[in-house]
Amino acid sequence: MHSRFKSAWSELPEKLQSVLKPIMDKPDFSAMLTAEQVKHIKAESGFTDSELAFLLLPFAAAYAVTPISHFNVGAIACGVSGNLYFGANMEFSHVSIGQTIHAEQCSITHAWLKGEKQLTSITVNYTPCGHCRQFMNELREGGKIMVHLPQRQAATLHDYLPDSFGPSDLNITTLLLDTVDHGYANQSRDRLLSAAIDAANQSHAPYSNSHSGIAVQLKDGSLFTGRYAENAAFNPSLPPLQAALIMVNLAGKDITSIDQATLVERQDAIVQQWCTTENTLRALGCQKVERIYLDGSI
Repeated sequence: MHSRFKSAWSELPEKLQSVLKPIMDKPDFSAMLTAEQVKHIKAESGFTDSELAFLLLPFAAAYAVTPISHFNVGAIACGVSGNLYFGANMEFSHVSIGQTIHAEQCSITHAWLKGEKQLTSITVNYTPCGHCRQFMNELREGGKIMVHLPQRQAATLHDYLPDSFGPSDLNITTLLLDTVDHGYANQSRDRLLSAAIDAANQSHAPYSNSHSGIAVQLKDGSLFTGRYAENAAFNPSLPPLQAALIMVNLAGKDITSIDQATLVERQDAIVQQWCTTENTLRALGCQKVERIYLDGSI
């Protein structure tokens, strides 16, 4: 079991320890529990869905990367599939504080990149800020998502974000987590470029049509991708690099071990990701960063 879980593990009820240990001891544990695993854990431990999610929060928060605030937030997103997806806040030194990833964004993006189509609830150890409430409002049936907080009655996102502004106000019908394919040709034999184009084809950018994706390769050769997630309120939008960093971190990898990265975006895009992507990656120690336009030019 990863050393980051040591503190959380010591606080876990013994009957949950015995059933979780075989799962979390695996070296490839990817910060999620499948519906089958959740069903087994509940049957063996006797805990309900909400009780289990609250007990797992410290494990989600253990993924936090907080060199600025030293304030760790964890989130557990539950999909309609029954899968549980961990998330935590992530901060980056020596770049704009606007590059920060919130825990709710992290767990939702985790679910999105793992193929989840809709969420039913999210459990957080601290009240979601307005930024995160707006990010959740980009989801299908977003207002009906149940928000669970310690020592509070469960409430819907609509309760936390009444009279909300969202995609429907802008006549947008394709929502975050919906299946999309923007149709960019991908005949590249380059591993990173091919993966980045695939990511861009699934990006969510209905407000600007500035589709973008990224692929990062770590020093150990492992590859991760991220895609742009746009928001009706613009500011809560999540850049493709942040999505990739989420997956690197939740896979138990070091975000400072990125060896090279390829960003793809449209040359005529009104929203460009290159400058902040390059700046953040260089701050993380990655010196080999390239941008290739989706029409094939560099």
